[in-house]
Amino acid sequence: MTSDGRMHFTDIPDGGSRGLDADACGEHRAFAVRRGAELRVYRNECPHEAGPLAWRRDEYLNGARTRIVCFAHGAQFDIDSGLCVLGPCRGRSLQRVTCRLDPDGFIILGAIA
Repeated sequence: MTSDGRMHFTDIPDGGSRGLDADACGEHRAFAVRRGAELRVYRNECPHEAGPLAWRRDEYLNGARTRIVCFAHGAQFDIDSGLCVLGPCRGRSLQRVTCRLDPDGFIILGAIA
């Protein structure tokens, strides 16, 4: 991550996750999960009770790194779709955030509602 808060694609380890400070406010309002050359970016808010998901800074995934997990109540979400597959909000989805990479590989996020 650069001193101005921009995050490069390679700052996220393959198979890992990172919180994203979309508007340089000091909060991770979004997070990204990297799988190879692909990023999935979601709003950092559980559809169950609207709280943040990470149990620790940049830790949004289960131990096997196969699902996104909400630390508050253990809901589990499919990484590719954001759909809750286990827990109290089963059938609901995380809110997807559009993103693109600039020519230097830095992550540019779309609007976060």
